[in-house]
Parts: sequence; C-alpha cells; structure tokens
Amino acid sequence: MSAASSAAAPAGGSSAASAPTPLTVVPGRTRVGWIGTGVMGNSMCGHLMAGLGCPTTVYNRTTSKTAALAAKSATVATSIEEVGRNSDVVFAIVAMPSDVRRVFLGDVSAGVKGLLEVMQPGSIVVDMTTSEPALAREIQVAAAARGICALDAPVSGGDIGAREARLSIMVGGDQAALEAVKPMFLTMGKNITLCGGPGAGQHTKMVNQILIASGMIGCVEGMMYAQRAGLDPLTVISAVQAGAAGSWSITNLGPKIVARNFTPGFFVDHFVKDLGIALSEAKRMQLALPGLALAEQLYVAVQAQGAGQQATTALLLALEALNGVKHEAK
Repeated sequence: MSAASSAAAPAGGSSAASAPTPLTVVPGRTRVGWIGTGVMGNSMCGHLMAGLGCPTTVYNRTTSKTAALAAKSATVATSIEEVGRNSDVVFAIVAMPSDVRRVFLGDVSAGVKGLLEVMQPGSIVVDMTTSEPALAREIQVAAAARGICALDAPVSGGDIGAREARLSIMVGGDQAALEAVKPMFLTMGKNITLCGGPGAGQHTKMVNQILIASGMIGCVEGMMYAQRAGLDPLTVISAVQAGAAGSWSITNLGPKIVARNFTPGFFVDHFVKDLGIALSEAKRMQLALPGLALAEQLYVAVQAQGAGQQATTALLLALEALNGVKHEAK
C-alpha cells in the first residue's frame, strides 16, 4: 500500500471496538437529551419534540437560549451530566471540537463529567456538530467500551434547512444504531445517509464544505460581475439558476449577497473552523486542494475585517476589499 493510500485508510473504516446493541426508541417514552440550542439546534430539537413527543432535557451554556424549548415542555438542565443521567438518547450540536470533547468525554481539569461517563449501556449518543473525524472515532471507541452506541451525524442545509426540517444528515457509525434513531432523524430531514464507519459522517461533511466554499466564491464573484456590468443581479440569478450554473447557494444566498444581508444562519467563524479541519485532513491524506486553501484564506480575511460573527455571505467584504470597492451604508 502506498503512503498516500495508507494515510487515507482510516477515513471511513470500521470501528476499533465491536458495536454495542442499541436500545429501542419508543415515541413518547424514550428520554431524549439535547445539548446545544443555538441557531440550528433549537429548530432541530423542536421538530424532534413535536414529531415523537419524547420527554426531553436540554442544556445550553447560555441558558436563555433554551427558553423557546422550555416553553414547549422541555426540562432545562444545568449541566451536561444532568442531561446524560436523565436521557436514553442524547444529541449534541455545539460549536468547536473542543466543545465536542467536553460534552462527550468530559474535562477532568474542570471537574466536568462527559456523557459517556454517566449514561447507561445501550444508550445512544449522536454528535451533529461539524467536527474532526479522528475525534469521532475516539468517541466511538470510548463509547463502545462502556456499552454505549455513538454516531457522528453532521448536517447540511443551514438555518433554513433546520427550520423547515429539510436537513441532509451524513452519518458515520453502526447500521443498528442508525436504524434505532432514524425515526428521530426523520423529524429533522429526509436525506439520511450512512456514509461508513465512525468518522465517515465527518469526512462526508468535509466534502460538503469544500463544495460550498469554492461555490461561494463563484456566487460572490458572479454577483459582483453582474453589478459592475450594469445588470440587475436578481434578474441574472433568475436567468442562470435553472441552467448548468444553478445551485442551492445561488438560489438561496445569491439574493442575500445582492442585498448585503449578512445576518448569520451560519457564522463565518464556524466556517473557518470547518475549512481548517478539511485542510488538515487533506494534508494528512497528502492531497493538494488549492481551491479550498484559497477559500479558507478569503474567509480569514473576512474575520480580519471583524465579520467573523456574520453569515458566509460576508465573503463579499473580502472580495470588495481586493477590488477597492467601497460601499457606503444607506
């Protein structure tokens, strides 16, 4: 086996430990935990509660962000440990890999117990954060040692897909665990794919982010070109979106670029995190991906302009700066 193929081997490989037998999910009875109730998590958890009627315990570091779910009868926990002790299945969608590690594996130095330390054998944990494939595999091994089933299941579709329950869910892990929680996934989206073993869901999400990153450059550059050529950009979008240049991004985000709408459904800071993971994985697999590297650098430039908490449409700011375009606020 060559060095390159050897480096790539773990990408969707099987788990290092035999998969535990998952519990049976029973609508209205199975206890659900949800950690991370931000822009997407709030909608996703809400759909799950409405769809299956399971008793639900939620946790977020900023407690006020759990208010909407509490109004729908969710119990608000004060710690990760409390969620784990009161749940049969726990979903998490948090910000960074460091947050993922803390949620599932705990933080000894801070006296924080992770989910795997307190949940019962047969229970299921699902990480829906976009995170590191190696961390997903580490969590699966640790979970299996305790008789707990673990899935990595990042999503695509953004805040719009989360609100409308139209997310694509990319799953890494064991088939039996997926089948157990599939009724729960179906409340959040309809395109649910088992991509391989532990970490394969995260690798698939990296492919998703690579495609989006380069595509966003094209969307922003196209709208800038239309504007400079004296065209009506919205008319241009209508003309091209049904042809070969059509994409989800130009249809849904193109008008936001034109309107300079940078209201975040997905933060630039989080996208830079994702692109950094993808670049690190590409380097490990000895892949040169210059388009990905360019997109990452342009988004870092957006951060440098103080727009890290804006939407990915704020890529416009970096490309305007490159072209000396000055926009006067109305």
